[in-house]
Amino acid sequence: MAINLGGNFNFNNQTSTQQIPVLNLKKNDILDLTKKEPGLQQVMLGAGWDVANNGQDFDLDISAFLLDQNNKVNSVENVVFFNNKSAQGVQLMGDNRTGFGDGDDETIQIDLTKVNSDIHKIVFVVTIADAQTKRQTFGMVNNAYVRLLDTQKNNREICRFDLREHGSTATAIIFAELFRSGSDWQFKAIGEGRVADLNGILALYF
Repeated sequence: MAINLGGNFNFNNQTSTQQIPVLNLKKNDILDLTKKEPGLQQVMLGAGWDVANNGQDFDLDISAFLLDQNNKVNSVENVVFFNNKSAQGVQLMGDNRTGFGDGDDETIQIDLTKVNSDIHKIVFVVTIADAQTKRQTFGMVNNAYVRLLDTQKNNREICRFDLREHGSTATAIIFAELFRSGSDWQFKAIGEGRVADLNGILALYF
């Protein structure tokens, strides 16, 4: 699979004191984590968003689908979400039900050394809870993003992907994925919107 690192992202400093370049990924960019971060073992995927201008609370939930080499979930235990917060090597941390507050609203910890060898890909999805009942879509959510951090280096940000879904009718976003390439791990920004709930996303992989 081709590695896409040319021309589609910007380098920004995380802070003025650290002077560490952070990759701003665009749709379909692929980052070879093993080459960029040699020895990388433990990462955290953080997701954040801001409440809409109309003042409604938006309960966005991040989930992880652990797929085999056929891009299938071979067990419901390999779906990490608010009712099943862990699988081998993957742990969901907390549940923000409003979107209020700065920084990441929800996070998933991943220990790459502990992910089962039969897991080829981890797909990260963000869904809006009760979207149909509340008539909410991602077109009404501001500043949604996911970012990947190295937890062994004081949560240093490796890369981020900002979602731009103005006017979107999507109620779920397939945001990004971690996947194996031989013995290496790679990270891909996807940003694919779906009009679906969590079960609808599961149907894609089951």
